[in-house]
Amino acid sequence: MRRKNLQEKIVSQQLGRIRRKIRDLFRTSDFSLGLLVWFYKALCGTLKYNQKTRVKIAEQDRIAYERKQGRDVKGTPVVLCLWHDELFPLIYLQNDLDIVCIVSESKDGAILEKLMRKLGLRTASGSSRRGGLKALLQAARIMKDGTVHGCITVDGPMGPRHKAKDGAFLLAHRANAKIVPVRLDIKRSIKLRSWDRFQIPLPFSEVRVVFGDGFFVTEELTEKYLNECHRRLENELKELLPLRK
Repeated sequence: MRRKNLQEKIVSQQLGRIRRKIRDLFRTSDFSLGLLVWFYKALCGTLKYNQKTRVKIAEQDRIAYERKQGRDVKGTPVVLCLWHDELFPLIYLQNDLDIVCIVSESKDGAILEKLMRKLGLRTASGSSRRGGLKALLQAARIMKDGTVHGCITVDGPMGPRHKAKDGAFLLAHRANAKIVPVRLDIKRSIKLRSWDRFQIPLPFSEVRVVFGDGFFVTEELTEKYLNECHRRLENELKELLPLRK
């Protein structure tokens, strides 16, 4: 048993070194990052998204288009709220939507920020541990005109898994935006051995994206009210799709 545990420890250390080298390569090499973007688009291009998703997104897209044409169309920004492990396929559905994402101020977050920018997304760097408030205020300013929407993995960047944090509600309150829960049902995926069991879809997998009705953050952000918001969002996310282990 001790020998087995030692072998697992050695393998884990070796995998950690390889991961750090790959991460540093993507941080410093535009060519490597370009390959990552190409891989992402190629993989997501094979996925079979459900049509209801595109109809839902098209309504927000129409509002943005009308305002770009100079027409006075009232739009309400939304904060898309999802679990960290289901993020991978959602970015591909951006289309012409203008979206700002909160990205962790970490080494992995730096790679993700570069990747998102290359995919046409705006980013604000911060997390619950580092620079979070600054990032939320930056995102809120960007969202004020109603044509830019927010996106937050509400249990990120380090968990606990499937437990909502305050960031989404602070952003929605500041930007007068609506909280909109989103779940992604990935039929076939690889689950990483990370805190969130992050899912990478297998090629040609079906992906069902479900939007909830959501709610507005209407009161001052007291501890009691934030706890109510946590429970409501977590319940709505659970009701959209059953949680998987």
